[in-house]
Amino acid sequence: MTTADDILHWNDPEPREAAWLSAGGHPPPRRVAAADDRMPADQAYRLACEGTALLWHGDFQNARLLLQAMARRVDRRPFKPGATLTQTFHLYRQAQLQRARVLGMLLVPLDAGFGIPLRRAPDVRLACQEAYGDIGRDAVVSLRELQGVIGAHEWRKKGVPVAALDARIHPHHGVFSPIRGEYVELVAKATLPGQDTAFDIGTGTGVLAAVLARRGVRRIVATDTDAHALACARENIDRLGLADRVRIEAADLFPAGRAQLIVCNPPWVPGPAHSSLDRAVFDPDSRMLRGFLAGLAEHLAPRGEGWLILSDLAEHLGLRPRSELLALVENAGLRVIDRIETRPRHPKAQDGNDPLHAARAAETTALWRLAAR
Repeated sequence: MTTADDILHWNDPEPREAAWLSAGGHPPPRRVAAADDRMPADQAYRLACEGTALLWHGDFQNARLLLQAMARRVDRRPFKPGATLTQTFHLYRQAQLQRARVLGMLLVPLDAGFGIPLRRAPDVRLACQEAYGDIGRDAVVSLRELQGVIGAHEWRKKGVPVAALDARIHPHHGVFSPIRGEYVELVAKATLPGQDTAFDIGTGTGVLAAVLARRGVRRIVATDTDAHALACARENIDRLGLADRVRIEAADLFPAGRAQLIVCNPPWVPGPAHSSLDRAVFDPDSRMLRGFLAGLAEHLAPRGEGWLILSDLAEHLGLRPRSELLALVENAGLRVIDRIETRPRHPKAQDGNDPLHAARAAETTALWRLAAR
């Protein structure tokens, strides 16, 4: 079977084609074979490792079991750390990407209405509609991604409790969820430089804009470049009844004008992003961090402050030294007023079996209060 652009072509036994769905922008597989309940897990795993995707025709629940069996085989490979923590990080990320590639080779079909034409298949129509919008034709998606779409739909329904709001934020598929609440608490507690205007750069779910509005800031402009994030932020701001204070705007970093407070929580780790959720964690060449710092001074009102919320995990991994960050601040004509720190409470910080445990255990999240020199 061959592929062209985002269309998958195969013979079954007549020539067929379907849209290829990948929220992360991954290309369709080059080789695809039919698979059903008779395929042993060892054979499926071998084919996936060789780069052959498996288009499932059997029972949906059996496909789930096969994916679990393939995952067990992937995880049997011992991970060998590098000589340094930086090398270990790169090797670990390569291993995780390879794991995702292999497990992403098990595919399931979808009809034009996002129904799954397989036995014992769940109803995923609303979840897929939320993630992909209308496509109006048959499609194929990896089962692993589909499971992520279903999980995102459940998070969207239930929401994530945010103590600083005494409410829930409802993340959309592909928009980073505020499950690490320590950075939200920093914004909720730091002393405001004023309450007239604020910008929230890279708003995502809109959680920080909502926190600032609840703290009494009268006019907030929250920006993002991602259409899913903009829709998500608007929905959350409307649900919280804050639309009279918060305007959501499509912009690459800063909106027009100046503000007393400009907040930015950029991706914390420099490096390439390989999926939509990766873009919330990895900042290629520190582009967003550099852009925020470079443009901050000219968008601050007199006596205004920029709040940079940043983990120092990259420092502990040897990916970006503190001196580089401080040089970026100085070169942008900024000065550090204060640095407020907190310790992360996520489970990986306590997991001694994590290959990156030494860095995670030492990690702090900080709110850097910056002002123009």
